Amino acid sequence: MLTIIGSGKVGGDAALFSALRKVDKDILLLDVVNGLPQGEAMDLNHMLSEQGVDVHIRGSNDYADMKGSDIVVVVAGSGRKPGMTRMDLLKINAGIVKDVVENIKKHASNAIIVPVTNPLDPMVHITYKTSGFEPSRIVGMGNMLDLSRFIQFIHESTGHSRDSIRALVIGEHGENMLPLPRFSTVSGIPLASILPKEKMDQIVKDTRGVAAKVIELKGATVHAPGNAISAIVEAIMKDRKKVIPVATPLTGQYGHSDVSIGVPAVIGRKGVEKIIELDLNSEEKEWFEKGVNSVKTALAGI
Repeated sequence: MLTIIGSGKVGGDAALFSALRKVDKDILLLDVVNGLPQGEAMDLNHMLSEQGVDVHIRGSNDYADMKGSDIVVVVAGSGRKPGMTRMDLLKINAGIVKDVVENIKKHASNAIIVPVTNPLDPMVHITYKTSGFEPSRIVGMGNMLDLSRFIQFIHESTGHSRDSIRALVIGEHGENMLPLPRFSTVSGIPLASILPKEKMDQIVKDTRGVAAKVIELKGATVHAPGNAISAIVEAIMKDRKKVIPVATPLTGQYGHSDVSIGVPAVIGRKGVEKIIELDLNSEEKEWFEKGVNSVKTALAGI
Protein backbone atom coordinates (compact mmCIF):
# COMPACT_ATOMS: atom_id res chain seq x y z
CA MET A 1 0.00 0.00 0.00
CA LEU A 2 1.08 3.56 -0.75
CA THR A 3 0.27 6.22 1.84
CA ILE A 4 0.51 9.95 1.14
CA ILE A 5 0.44 12.18 4.22
CA GLY A 6 -0.79 15.62 3.25
CA SER A 7 -3.84 15.92 0.99
CA GLY A 8 -3.39 19.41 -0.45
CA LYS A 9 -2.68 20.08 -4.10
CA VAL A 10 0.70 18.32 -4.25
CA GLY A 11 -0.49 15.33 -2.23
CA GLY A 12 -3.56 15.01 -4.42
CA ASP A 13 -1.50 15.20 -7.60
CA ALA A 14 0.96 12.64 -6.21
CA ALA A 15 -1.97 10.28 -5.65
CA LEU A 16 -3.35 10.97 -9.13
CA PHE A 17 -0.07 10.41 -10.98
CA SER A 18 0.72 7.34 -8.87
CA ALA A 19 -2.68 5.89 -9.71
CA LEU A 20 -2.22 6.58 -13.42
CA ARG A 21 1.18 4.84 -13.25
CA LYS A 22 -0.62 1.94 -11.48
CA VAL A 23 2.06 1.71 -8.80
CA ASP A 24 -0.34 -0.04 -6.41
CA LYS A 25 -4.01 -0.98 -6.25
CA ASP A 26 -4.48 0.76 -2.88
CA ILE A 27 -3.52 4.38 -2.18
CA LEU A 28 -4.28 6.09 1.12
CA LEU A 29 -4.50 9.86 1.50
CA LEU A 30 -3.98 11.00 5.09
CA ASP A 31 -4.53 14.48 6.50
CA VAL A 32 -5.30 16.14 9.83
CA VAL A 33 -8.04 18.27 8.20
CA ASN A 34 -11.38 16.53 8.60
CA GLY A 35 -13.02 15.76 5.28
CA LEU A 36 -10.17 16.92 3.05
CA PRO A 37 -8.59 13.53 2.25
CA GLN A 38 -12.01 11.89 1.97
CA GLY A 39 -13.23 14.49 -0.51
CA GLU A 40 -10.00 14.39 -2.49
CA ALA A 41 -10.20 10.58 -2.67
CA MET A 42 -13.78 10.72 -3.94
CA ASP A 43 -12.88 13.24 -6.64
CA LEU A 44 -9.87 11.22 -7.78
CA ASN A 45 -11.81 7.94 -7.82
CA HIS A 46 -14.49 9.52 -10.02
CA MET A 47 -11.81 10.50 -12.55
CA LEU A 48 -10.09 7.10 -12.38
CA SER A 49 -13.44 5.39 -12.91
CA GLU A 50 -13.98 7.10 -16.26
CA GLN A 51 -10.38 6.27 -17.20
CA GLY A 52 -10.96 2.60 -16.41
CA VAL A 53 -8.06 2.58 -13.91
CA ASP A 54 -8.65 -0.02 -11.20
CA VAL A 55 -6.76 1.73 -8.41
CA HIS A 56 -8.69 2.58 -5.25
CA ILE A 57 -7.87 5.76 -3.34
CA ARG A 58 -9.06 6.16 0.25
CA GLY A 59 -9.08 9.19 2.53
CA SER A 60 -8.52 9.14 6.29
CA ASN A 61 -7.72 11.32 9.30
CA ASP A 62 -6.41 8.35 11.33
CA TYR A 63 -2.69 7.53 11.21
CA ALA A 64 -3.50 3.94 12.22
CA ASP A 65 -4.97 3.37 8.75
CA MET A 66 -1.49 3.42 7.17
CA LYS A 67 -0.63 0.11 8.85
CA GLY A 68 1.15 -2.17 6.39
CA SER A 69 2.22 0.60 4.02
CA ASP A 70 5.16 -0.20 1.74
CA ILE A 71 5.87 3.49 1.06
CA VAL A 72 4.85 6.61 2.98
CA VAL A 73 5.17 9.95 1.18
CA VAL A 74 5.39 12.95 3.53
CA VAL A 75 3.98 16.10 1.94
CA ALA A 76 2.57 17.51 5.19
CA GLY A 77 3.67 21.00 6.19
CA SER A 78 3.37 24.64 5.27
CA GLY A 79 3.90 25.50 1.61
CA ARG A 80 6.34 28.01 0.22
CA LYS A 81 4.76 31.44 -0.31
CA PRO A 82 5.84 34.10 -2.84
CA GLY A 83 9.07 35.76 -1.70
CA MET A 84 9.98 32.92 0.68
CA THR A 85 13.02 30.68 0.34
CA ARG A 86 12.74 27.01 1.21
CA MET A 87 14.85 27.65 4.29
CA ASP A 88 12.29 30.18 5.58
CA LEU A 89 10.03 27.20 6.12
CA LEU A 90 12.56 25.34 8.24
CA LYS A 91 11.33 25.96 11.78
CA ILE A 92 7.66 25.87 10.76
CA ASN A 93 7.90 22.44 9.19
CA ALA A 94 10.51 20.71 11.37
CA GLY A 95 8.00 20.08 14.16
CA ILE A 96 5.32 18.89 11.75
CA VAL A 97 7.66 16.40 10.07
CA LYS A 98 8.94 15.04 13.39
CA ASP A 99 5.36 14.37 14.53
CA VAL A 100 4.46 12.70 11.24
CA VAL A 101 7.56 10.48 11.32
CA GLU A 102 6.82 9.39 14.88
CA ASN A 103 3.44 8.17 13.64
CA ILE A 104 5.09 6.37 10.72
CA LYS A 105 7.36 4.58 13.21
CA LYS A 106 4.32 3.59 15.23
CA HIS A 107 2.04 2.40 12.43
CA ALA A 108 4.24 1.61 9.38
CA SER A 109 7.64 0.67 10.76
CA ASN A 110 8.65 -1.32 7.68
CA ALA A 111 7.89 1.41 5.16
CA ILE A 112 10.22 3.37 2.90
CA ILE A 113 9.73 7.11 3.52
CA VAL A 114 9.69 9.65 0.69
CA PRO A 115 10.02 13.13 2.27
CA VAL A 116 8.72 16.03 0.16
CA THR A 117 8.21 18.80 2.72
CA ASN A 118 10.44 21.86 2.27
CA PRO A 119 13.17 22.73 2.96
CA LEU A 120 13.67 19.28 1.49
CA ASP A 121 17.21 18.29 2.44
CA PRO A 122 17.00 19.27 6.13
CA MET A 123 13.59 17.56 6.34
CA VAL A 124 15.12 14.40 4.86
CA HIS A 125 17.76 14.41 7.58
CA ILE A 126 15.18 15.10 10.31
CA THR A 127 13.17 12.17 8.93
CA TYR A 128 16.26 9.95 9.04
CA LYS A 129 17.20 10.91 12.60
CA THR A 130 13.65 10.77 13.96
CA SER A 131 12.78 7.45 12.31
CA GLY A 132 15.98 5.57 13.10
CA PHE A 133 15.48 3.79 9.77
CA GLU A 134 18.35 2.66 7.57
CA PRO A 135 19.57 5.42 5.21
CA SER A 136 18.41 3.37 2.22
CA ARG A 137 14.79 3.72 3.38
CA ILE A 138 14.85 7.54 3.22
CA VAL A 139 14.31 8.67 -0.39
CA GLY A 140 13.78 12.45 -0.66
CA MET A 141 12.09 13.91 -3.73
CA GLY A 142 14.05 17.17 -4.39
CA ASN A 143 16.37 16.74 -7.36
CA MET A 144 13.86 14.63 -9.30
CA LEU A 145 11.74 17.79 -9.46
CA ASP A 146 14.74 19.97 -10.34
CA LEU A 147 15.58 17.51 -13.11
CA SER A 148 12.19 17.93 -14.77
CA ARG A 149 12.81 21.68 -14.99
CA PHE A 150 16.37 21.23 -16.28
CA ILE A 151 15.11 18.90 -19.03
CA GLN A 152 12.48 21.44 -20.05
CA PHE A 153 15.09 24.19 -20.45
CA ILE A 154 17.32 21.86 -22.49
CA HIS A 155 14.30 21.05 -24.67
CA GLU A 156 13.51 24.73 -25.18
CA SER A 157 17.12 25.56 -26.03
CA THR A 158 17.77 22.69 -28.44
CA GLY A 159 14.33 22.14 -29.93
CA HIS A 160 14.89 18.40 -29.57
CA SER A 161 12.38 15.93 -28.18
CA ARG A 162 12.05 15.82 -24.41
CA ASP A 163 12.12 12.03 -24.68
CA SER A 164 15.63 12.08 -26.16
CA ILE A 165 17.09 14.15 -23.30
CA ARG A 166 19.01 12.52 -20.44
CA ALA A 167 20.19 14.93 -17.77
CA LEU A 168 21.14 15.16 -14.11
CA VAL A 169 20.73 17.55 -11.18
CA ILE A 170 22.26 16.85 -7.76
CA GLY A 171 23.01 18.74 -4.56
CA GLU A 172 20.71 20.85 -2.43
CA HIS A 173 17.08 21.21 -3.51
CA GLY A 174 17.30 24.98 -3.42
CA GLU A 175 19.34 27.92 -4.60
CA ASN A 176 22.56 25.87 -4.41
CA MET A 177 21.35 22.99 -6.58
CA LEU A 178 23.81 21.58 -9.11
CA PRO A 179 22.44 21.00 -12.63
CA LEU A 180 25.10 19.06 -14.54
CA PRO A 181 25.37 19.92 -18.26
CA ARG A 182 28.59 17.87 -18.40
CA PHE A 183 26.59 14.73 -17.57
CA SER A 184 23.66 15.58 -19.88
CA THR A 185 23.01 14.28 -23.39
CA VAL A 186 20.52 14.39 -26.25
CA SER A 187 20.19 10.90 -27.76
CA GLY A 188 23.67 10.15 -26.43
CA ILE A 189 25.22 13.32 -27.87
CA PRO A 190 26.90 15.41 -25.14
CA LEU A 191 25.04 18.65 -24.50
CA ALA A 192 28.32 20.55 -24.88
CA SER A 193 28.42 19.40 -28.54
CA ILE A 194 25.03 20.99 -29.16
CA LEU A 195 24.98 24.18 -27.10
CA PRO A 196 27.66 26.81 -26.41
CA LYS A 197 28.89 27.20 -22.83
CA GLU A 198 27.12 30.54 -22.43
CA LYS A 199 23.77 28.90 -23.22
CA MET A 200 24.41 25.99 -20.87
CA ASP A 201 25.32 28.43 -18.10
CA GLN A 202 22.04 30.26 -18.69
CA ILE A 203 20.07 27.00 -18.53
CA VAL A 204 21.71 26.20 -15.18
CA LYS A 205 20.83 29.66 -13.85
CA ASP A 206 17.24 29.36 -15.09
CA THR A 207 16.84 25.92 -13.49
CA ARG A 208 17.94 27.29 -10.12
CA GLY A 209 15.48 30.17 -10.23
CA VAL A 210 12.41 28.87 -12.02
CA ALA A 211 10.57 27.49 -8.96
CA ALA A 212 10.40 30.99 -7.48
CA LYS A 213 9.04 32.24 -10.80
CA VAL A 214 6.25 29.64 -10.87
CA ILE A 215 5.33 30.49 -7.27
CA GLU A 216 5.30 34.21 -8.14
CA LEU A 217 2.96 33.59 -11.10
CA LYS A 218 0.52 30.99 -9.71
CA GLY A 219 1.21 30.78 -5.97
CA ALA A 220 2.62 27.25 -5.79
CA THR A 221 4.28 24.44 -7.73
CA VAL A 222 1.92 21.47 -8.01
CA HIS A 223 1.96 19.24 -11.09
CA ALA A 224 5.73 18.82 -11.50
CA PRO A 225 6.31 17.83 -7.83
CA GLY A 226 3.28 15.53 -7.89
CA ASN A 227 4.70 13.76 -10.92
CA ALA A 228 8.24 13.63 -9.47
CA ILE A 229 6.87 11.88 -6.38
CA SER A 230 5.06 9.30 -8.50
CA ALA A 231 8.19 8.60 -10.56
CA ILE A 232 10.15 7.77 -7.40
CA VAL A 233 7.30 5.68 -5.99
CA GLU A 234 7.04 3.74 -9.27
CA ALA A 235 10.78 3.01 -9.29
CA ILE A 236 10.49 1.56 -5.78
CA MET A 237 7.24 -0.38 -6.13
CA LYS A 238 8.14 -1.84 -9.53
CA ASP A 239 11.77 -2.46 -8.56
CA ARG A 240 12.93 -0.54 -11.62
CA LYS A 241 16.61 -0.15 -10.55
CA LYS A 242 16.31 3.29 -12.11
CA VAL A 243 19.02 5.91 -11.61
CA ILE A 244 17.28 8.93 -10.07
CA PRO A 245 18.72 11.91 -8.20
CA VAL A 246 17.22 11.76 -4.70
CA ALA A 247 18.00 13.29 -1.31
CA THR A 248 19.23 10.65 1.09
CA PRO A 249 21.59 10.46 4.11
CA LEU A 250 25.27 10.26 3.18
CA THR A 251 27.52 7.83 5.03
CA GLY A 252 30.88 8.81 3.57
CA GLN A 253 29.89 9.26 -0.08
CA TYR A 254 31.21 12.45 -1.69
CA GLY A 255 33.37 12.84 1.42
CA HIS A 256 30.44 13.58 3.74
CA SER A 257 28.56 11.95 6.60
CA ASP A 258 25.73 13.06 8.90
CA VAL A 259 24.09 15.16 6.20
CA SER A 260 21.34 14.46 3.67
CA ILE A 261 21.49 15.89 0.16
CA GLY A 262 20.66 15.04 -3.44
CA VAL A 263 22.82 12.43 -5.19
CA PRO A 264 22.28 10.05 -8.12
CA ALA A 265 21.15 6.67 -6.86
CA VAL A 266 19.84 3.33 -8.05
CA ILE A 267 16.23 3.18 -6.84
CA GLY A 268 14.52 -0.17 -6.42
CA ARG A 269 12.37 -2.22 -4.06
CA LYS A 270 14.74 -1.63 -1.14
CA GLY A 271 14.80 2.14 -1.67
CA VAL A 272 18.24 3.63 -2.27
CA GLU A 273 20.07 0.50 -3.38
CA LYS A 274 23.30 2.24 -4.42
CA ILE A 275 24.60 5.81 -4.38
CA ILE A 276 26.58 6.65 -7.51
CA GLU A 277 29.63 8.84 -6.86
CA LEU A 278 30.37 11.10 -9.81
CA ASP A 279 33.85 12.43 -10.60
CA LEU A 280 32.99 16.12 -10.19
CA ASN A 281 35.31 18.84 -11.47
CA SER A 282 36.41 21.74 -9.25
CA GLU A 283 33.51 24.04 -10.17
CA GLU A 284 30.94 21.28 -9.66
CA LYS A 285 32.49 20.32 -6.33
CA GLU A 286 32.29 23.95 -5.21
CA TRP A 287 28.55 24.09 -5.85
CA PHE A 288 27.97 20.70 -4.23
CA GLU A 289 29.87 21.87 -1.14
CA LYS A 290 27.78 25.05 -1.03
CA GLY A 291 24.69 22.88 -0.82
CA VAL A 292 26.15 20.65 1.88
CA ASN A 293 27.16 23.65 3.97
CA SER A 294 23.72 25.23 3.53
CA VAL A 295 21.99 22.08 4.75
CA LYS A 296 24.37 21.68 7.71
CA THR A 297 23.85 25.32 8.69
CA ALA A 298 20.09 24.86 8.54
CA LEU A 299 20.21 21.72 10.69
CA ALA A 300 22.43 23.45 13.24
CA GLY A 301 19.77 26.13 13.64
CA ILE A 302 17.02 23.74 14.70
